[in-house]
Amino acid sequence: MERLGTGIGWRPEIADAVERMPGIDWVEAVAENVCPGHLPDSLLRLRERGVTVIPHGVSLGLGGADRPDEGRLTALAERAEALGSPLVTEHIAFVRAGGPLTASPLLEAGHLLPVPRTRDALDVLCENIRIAQAALPVPLAVENIAALLAWPGEEMTEGQFLYELADRTGVRLLIDVANLHTNHVNRGEDPAKALAELPVEAIAYVHVAGGIERDGVWHDTHAHPVPAPVLAILTDLASRVSPPGVLLERDDNFPEPAVLERELEAIQGALTKGWARSAARRVPSREGQAISAVGASETAPAPEATAAARQRLALAQTALLSALVAATPVPDGFDRVRLGVQARALGVKRADVVAKVAPELPEILGELYRPTFLAYAHSHPMTGGYRRDALDFAGQLLLSGGPEDAEVRRELREWWLERSGPVPRSARPAVRLARATRRVLLRR
Repeated sequence: MERLGTGIGWRPEIADAVERMPGIDWVEAVAENVCPGHLPDSLLRLRERGVTVIPHGVSLGLGGADRPDEGRLTALAERAEALGSPLVTEHIAFVRAGGPLTASPLLEAGHLLPVPRTRDALDVLCENIRIAQAALPVPLAVENIAALLAWPGEEMTEGQFLYELADRTGVRLLIDVANLHTNHVNRGEDPAKALAELPVEAIAYVHVAGGIERDGVWHDTHAHPVPAPVLAILTDLASRVSPPGVLLERDDNFPEPAVLERELEAIQGALTKGWARSAARRVPSREGQAISAVGASETAPAPEATAAARQRLALAQTALLSALVAATPVPDGFDRVRLGVQARALGVKRADVVAKVAPELPEILGELYRPTFLAYAHSHPMTGGYRRDALDFAGQLLLSGGPEDAEVRRELREWWLERSGPVPRSARPAVRLARATRRVLLRR
């Protein structure tokens, strides 16, 4: 595996700081936020300096019951080629459910949700990863995710699930030590046991991030400092293998560049401590072992068996997602309290992301925006992307007679009309005058 070194997540908000930051060997960019034909100048400058850029996907849904969408795969491949990346990464998660497999409306989570660690889910995930590998121009690495809830009836631990996945497909692994900590707090899973069960020679690189604990639940926010327990897990991992790369993730609440630099120094310190511990124990390093040591070693299940597994997985994932975003009954075996926490977290995330992609909405609605959107989200699942969600929210609010303030309602209606048609409304003075005249006449 190519040595990457020390990296940081590239985000537009800290692009200038990342360019000036010392000791950065590579960066990771959210694939869906990068347009191959119009790469940000900051990324182009980094590429010219020889800094590796890796696209990190968040919407493919490899852990879902459906086969990976060809359009999304093509888009991910285009970004890898435009950035000259040595690999691309995605998540072991499902992000949507429903549709033809269940003869029900397609639902979008707007978030990464855990797959059950069962044979059915593993068979489907392995086939989906093989499809993705065949469509991508560079190797694929997949990331373990953080979870607020656990599936009932799981048949494997996280380490066992990841080992079999890598063994059957040869896929590389992106190990997020912050997510191992999250699952320790939220699900009682031992990070050391997970690391002991992993095929560490399959690790492509490692994520490190911060979070926050509220009411006994750890939230993987990527908006808070990296805590000591996460660094301790990184030290444990480094005592077992020297990872090809380690990257600091930060997605919000960005601190001063000096704070990020100190976090990178702390990460390097945790790695050094782990390497020293390995040397003291005289544990031979597995660095440099061929990734093919974990290559595909098992014959894929028969197509009809995987098709049946897809059907069962589709029904289970749709029932869970519907309970989370459409207030349908909680499926048997799930923790109702924890599922409620996850449902509220999904609503808050929807509100936050919609406010970013459509910043005019909180400007128009002011303090009404958040409570109004959360009430809307409780009974209106997301069926498309966040931009569609913003339009649907505004349209529903207008249909229900809100907002009460006539001027706010007028502004919201104008915003919705400008964006909801097949083409933007004309800004020509004559057309705008005609629209204004029509509004006056309709009020009479």
